[in-house]
Amino acid sequence: MATKKYYLTTAIPYVNAKPHIGHALEYVVADAIHRYLELRGYEVCLVSGADENALKNVQAAEAAGKPVQQFLDDNSKTFAEFYKLLEVSLDEFRRGTDQKYHWPGVQKLWNLVNARGDIYKKKYKGLYCIGCEEFKTEKELTDGKCPIHDKAPEEVEEENYFFKLSKYQDKLLKLIESDEYEIVPQKRKNEILAFLKDGLTDISISRSKERAKGIGVPVPNDNSQLVFVWFDALNIYQTGVGFGYDDVLWKKWWPANLHIIGKDIIRFHAVYWPAILLSAGLPLPKKLLVHGFITSGGRKMSKTIGNVIDPYEVIEKHGIEPFRYFLLSQIPTKDDGDFSIQHFEESYQADLANGLGNLVSRIAGLAEREVFTVPESKQLSFSKEVSEFVTNYDLEKALSFIWERIKLADIFINKRGVWNLKGTQKQAALANLVGQIRQISYDLKPFLPETSEKIEKQFKDPKIKSTKPLFPRLK
Repeated sequence: MATKKYYLTTAIPYVNAKPHIGHALEYVVADAIHRYLELRGYEVCLVSGADENALKNVQAAEAAGKPVQQFLDDNSKTFAEFYKLLEVSLDEFRRGTDQKYHWPGVQKLWNLVNARGDIYKKKYKGLYCIGCEEFKTEKELTDGKCPIHDKAPEEVEEENYFFKLSKYQDKLLKLIESDEYEIVPQKRKNEILAFLKDGLTDISISRSKERAKGIGVPVPNDNSQLVFVWFDALNIYQTGVGFGYDDVLWKKWWPANLHIIGKDIIRFHAVYWPAILLSAGLPLPKKLLVHGFITSGGRKMSKTIGNVIDPYEVIEKHGIEPFRYFLLSQIPTKDDGDFSIQHFEESYQADLANGLGNLVSRIAGLAEREVFTVPESKQLSFSKEVSEFVTNYDLEKALSFIWERIKLADIFINKRGVWNLKGTQKQAALANLVGQIRQISYDLKPFLPETSEKIEKQFKDPKIKSTKPLFPRLK
């Protein structure tokens, strides 16, 4: 029987600064889904990369006093290493400046769209937000500023190539309304449907080489223009699996089963990207999962306010697994959530040190004192509830269910007074508890892989022994 395949991606981040906590959230969500699917028997491919051909990257390099390519090399390496720090099992990291594996695919996509008659050239004047790398209309601004970046866009006038986005309005409406291209959660789907019904206008898909500072993929047959960053970077989802250079690999994985993105870039993924693929005559991705933002103390993170949470600092102080736990359990997968150091430490103490860690210690201690032999381990699978929550992308609910099981196991120990039981009664109670902790450990595999492995090893040996606490209490 052929192995089931599943292809998922994270968004392709700008590399104008080091990774922030929002990146961390998206990456651990993707990793948890990846690990879950692998354990369910899927062959999984997870792709990300670096969005390098953007004006904001050029400006950041200039501000840092570095040559642009060196700046991109350094920052892209930082992002690639960030995945490893988070223990994310990434299969491919495709860079936008990769002339061997990315550029051919970008130019191929351009030529396919152009052959359909959907690209034309015209002069244009508009308001351009460098932070979004997008032209804005007056009604999209708040007090004359981009609502996301809180900066006034600059007025730009030049001749560019345009894509006939408006041509695909009706097709996109049908695809999204019918869930042929499914957008999760429902409120994000509703936002896109409202945007589509308001009417689409054609979009610029190139920049003059002069204004783009020479960074980007050349437009086929026109060296004066470079492919616009969003037309280019979105195609990393295809070039990451062979598009433009390995047709066998591309056909194996494309179309993507799931794109995971933040809500600030939904329009590019829910409207522009599928329209470009429709024009090119290529298969569309199947699903778009849109997560929210992380606030701190109820407010948007800002250096001015001083509430920015540095993921590197949290990981260095507390370790990667507590950090992963907080992001996956305390931040709703499909909505905004808050991260404060106080909330993090409270969650660590209550859920990890006094919850899971304490339960593991109690059961191991009870079994060890009894010279208790572990019952034969049966083949485990995910709890039905955990599977349902992960399948619906409610990862925080999956972890909430697991922690309910942890509480019930503690209640069982206390109510039965297991430490006072004798003989077969004690053996039966301990067998029950070992079975429970093994199931908890298995259910935790996608979320806390290291912790799960430690528990599995501790309760797999013929003789159970106590070990040092999984999560030392905070002082």
